[in-house]
Amino acid sequence: MENICYLNSNDGTGILAFGIETEIKTTGINSVEKLQSFLNENKDSYVFGCLSYDLKNDVENLNSSNFDGLEFPDLYFWKPKNVVQLQKENFSFLQGEKNSEIFDFLNYFLEEETDANFHKFEVQFQARTSKEKYLQNVNNLKEYIQRGDIYEVNYCQEFFAENVEIKYPLDTYFKLNNISKAPFSSFLQLEDYLVFCGSPERYIQKKENKLISQPIKGTAARNEDLKIDAQNKLALENSSKERSENVMIVDLVRNDFSKIAQKGSVNVEELCKVYSFATVHQMISTIACEPKDSTSFTDIIRATFPMGSMTGAPKVSAMELIEKHEDFKRGLYSGSIGYISPNGDFDFNVVIRSLIYNRKTNYLSCAVGGAITIQSDPEAEFEECQIKVKKIMDGLHDE
Repeated sequence: MENICYLNSNDGTGILAFGIETEIKTTGINSVEKLQSFLNENKDSYVFGCLSYDLKNDVENLNSSNFDGLEFPDLYFWKPKNVVQLQKENFSFLQGEKNSEIFDFLNYFLEEETDANFHKFEVQFQARTSKEKYLQNVNNLKEYIQRGDIYEVNYCQEFFAENVEIKYPLDTYFKLNNISKAPFSSFLQLEDYLVFCGSPERYIQKKENKLISQPIKGTAARNEDLKIDAQNKLALENSSKERSENVMIVDLVRNDFSKIAQKGSVNVEELCKVYSFATVHQMISTIACEPKDSTSFTDIIRATFPMGSMTGAPKVSAMELIEKHEDFKRGLYSGSIGYISPNGDFDFNVVIRSLIYNRKTNYLSCAVGGAITIQSDPEAEFEECQIKVKKIMDGLHDE
């Protein structure tokens, strides 16, 4: 099946797109402008798409010259032949014709989702950044913070594997999802790529005349011992470090929204609220606004992308330092996957906690990172990255 995209809320609901009628795939200057033309041509249809982190180069006067193992385009949007809303074991057609081939695919998909007899998947990852270099970079970034050049920066590293063969893409996705059960989980199968995304974070959503963003800063592990689990959650709620990181990004999002919002409509609906998911507690804030009349999708992207939780603040200075200190091109990691409805509403996630695979070169990437502030301990930041990638690896290797 050409182009499959499953946006899975892990609450019994999801939206599944498959097949392709028309697409836009582009990298470089004027990518955002080309996207708007594509959306104008398909404005009465559901459109699904991906925004790579490196779209920043078209949004701002920036560049990316680091190693690029995945070669993901800056943006890839398409009009699917079929879009189906899933509700428990029921489904309703939002786009496309019903026929036996469509029902065969849906039955196959639903069987894969409910079949817990997963294949074992062995892969050995390498760190692109040595521990010594990672610690040095964190200390360097803290010096920029000390000087006042930035307040916070999201510094990431890549773990990768070469010559990997993924024989059972859907099985791999459902195996990983069975562990994380994240609210913005997604599976993406394109001609050249596979994406297995276990994201807990929403980048941006529009419903009627309301726009919201829900940045995450602050994470604590779940524990089977209920007492320890409650202590972990309480420690996160009371962490001055995590709260200060979160508040910095909230201020950044408020500033981004002010560029396209009606006067006086930017509002912080929730500040530093801790939510519990299958594997982690997360500190999430919700910022809302009313966009000005005639604000287009790409106007909103130009004002808000990349999302502040994956850059730092101030945003442009942080992105310049990210490019200088990281040794890989992020591509779709730190970007977004989502869809736009015929009425102009949309919903897009943040691509984190993910495996991204180039089907032509058999290159598999898993990037992880975290916010660096003046309070950051380099050793602790390094260990946090190891824990994050280990959870994904354990999920793959388990029977």
